[in-house]
Amino acid sequence: MHDIRAIRENPELYETAWAVKGKSGVAAEAIALDARLRAAKLALETAQSRRNEASKLIGQAKAKKDEAEAQRLMAEVEQVKGVLAEQAEVERAAADALQDLLSQMPNIPLPDVPAGADEHDNVEVRRWGEPVAIANPRDHVDLGERLGLIDFEAAARMSGARFVILKGQIARLERALGQFMLDLQTQQHSYTEVSPPLMVNDAAAYGTDKLPKFAEDLFKTTDGRWLIPTAEVPLTSLVMGQIVAEEDLPMRFTALTPCFRSEAGASGRDTRGMIRQHQFYKVELVSITTPEESEAEHERMVGCAEAVLRALELPYRTMLLCKGDMGFGARKTYDLEVWIPSEGRYREISSCSNTGDFQARRMDARAKKAGEKGTRYVHTLNGSGLAVGRTLVAVMENYQEEDGRIAVPKVLQPYLSGATHIGAPR
Repeated sequence: MHDIRAIRENPELYETAWAVKGKSGVAAEAIALDARLRAAKLALETAQSRRNEASKLIGQAKAKKDEAEAQRLMAEVEQVKGVLAEQAEVERAAADALQDLLSQMPNIPLPDVPAGADEHDNVEVRRWGEPVAIANPRDHVDLGERLGLIDFEAAARMSGARFVILKGQIARLERALGQFMLDLQTQQHSYTEVSPPLMVNDAAAYGTDKLPKFAEDLFKTTDGRWLIPTAEVPLTSLVMGQIVAEEDLPMRFTALTPCFRSEAGASGRDTRGMIRQHQFYKVELVSITTPEESEAEHERMVGCAEAVLRALELPYRTMLLCKGDMGFGARKTYDLEVWIPSEGRYREISSCSNTGDFQARRMDARAKKAGEKGTRYVHTLNGSGLAVGRTLVAVMENYQEEDGRIAVPKVLQPYLSGATHIGAPR
């Protein structure tokens, strides 16, 4: 959500930023709605003041037994009541229209976010690791099916497309990845593990900017709740409607949860394999911090996500997203892209975003410093640390061996009872 005062003070900033997303003229529209809203409030205040004054004068007139004046004033009060009702409706309509308009507008990027229209204009910040040369690399689907441990056909029979069944050692490898990620973030990076609800209400989905814009990308239950598309929603909502002590910031939360996405806009994309699924596991990272510390916290979060890939010895690159490719709620985003041998390219495996006070305004999350009266909005940040399914894909493909087996990364071997390989030589 946006501060209308900031839009009034610098409309060009908002107009320019929103034009990149194909939204022109919105700043002027918002300012016009705000002017209507403020005018209605002023009219209400004026009418209320006159009603109170007239009511007082009625008593004085009756005390003087001036019945004619009393009747005139009572008629005026009735007239003012009509004005009050009319202006209250104008105020409500203007407030609703302004709220609806601003709730659909994306965040404003930070000054150091590069210009650009799409992913082709993103900027590589750094690269780690060298892709290992693999002669005729198999993709994860072929690898898993040859081992008899991945079954897309059975999943399709019971659930439809974009689902998968993992068995045996591959299922255990997926579980190991999630547990390793959680252990790393909680034991080395001071995140607090949370086991959150997997369904949330409208307020939580709206507060984390998933509603109303992304309703089609979510799954909704018959009683009106939403299946979480990411644990960002419940983790960030821990401070929804709260005033937290500024001395307790930063708060850092992590969770390993299933995530559910309809992939409404992904028709025809990544239809083979596990890259884009309706259901998948992800370790989420969320930070709640002060405005002064949010940029440093963002860089720290990216480093925490990168640490997973480095520990797994998976080649990756870190990309700074351009203005046109950033998500709705972000003011700055880094994507981590891991090397996928079968595709001969890097694919997104984590997205870490600083939303500033954008979500905090929507969910009314504030902080208060000890000894001070006022409060201010917190800053919220979220990132994947990492998407477990895509990490599984990267491990299977980067650790494949010529005999058909998959080597187990060293850091995962303790989670698999010391196993060094998955599958028998073929």
